[in-house]
Amino acid sequence: MSQKLRVTVWNEFRHEKESEKVRSVYPNGIHQAIGEGLGADVEVSYATLDEPEHGLTEEKLNNTDVLIWWGHKAHGVVEDAIVDRVQQRVLRGMGLIVLHSGHFSKIFKKLMGTSCDLKWREADEKERIWVVAPNHPIVEGIGQYIELEAEEMYGEHFDIPQPDELIMVSWFEGGEVFRSGCTFHRGQGKIFYFRPGHETYPTYYNEQVRRVIRNAAQWAAPSTREYPVYGNHKPLEPIKAKQAQQG
Repeated sequence: MSQKLRVTVWNEFRHEKESEKVRSVYPNGIHQAIGEGLGADVEVSYATLDEPEHGLTEEKLNNTDVLIWWGHKAHGVVEDAIVDRVQQRVLRGMGLIVLHSGHFSKIFKKLMGTSCDLKWREADEKERIWVVAPNHPIVEGIGQYIELEAEEMYGEHFDIPQPDELIMVSWFEGGEVFRSGCTFHRGQGKIFYFRPGHETYPTYYNEQVRRVIRNAAQWAAPSTREYPVYGNHKPLEPIKAKQAQQG
């Protein structure tokens, strides 16, 4: 890796172009707000859906240590070949942070192997995101909970595999709960799913939300270990020939 962690923020960048309400919250795009929250200790770049190869060329991904993914209304437009490319990079060690409605993205569903479906409701509800693994580095600097005055509700059952680690659980004003901070390992790569971030709310300006994403990027950074060797393998030591047993 380079001296600074190389983070690419991917965003559909469709809502901001089509909705004045969303544009008023994120005039430069959701990706820019997320990237600005990552701080000066990382090298941030951006990619969006309508760029050639969705901005995720082989060269771009080969120079990405951690990919952050925000998608919502255009999951089906993402080309399968690009999804396969991202999956291979994750299996080889690139970190992946999937935000909010990215739970339905092709890449997250491919890596999870489940529908990744859930309950949802838009009713300007209070969300309280409780930290349930207080010793985990992803919640370093976060108190007992993060409180958002208005957010979209996601509710259980969340159809994902059992997380390797459950870091945060959300409670909503309407009564539902949700596993809102989950980690997974796939191949050499580390994955973090983080729930909040509906496009009509200023969630990605919240300093505690930004802190979680910053921490997650550092946690998901690739290992410096070499990629494992697979396939037919010669013995490390001579194998003694065994005499056939006499009948």
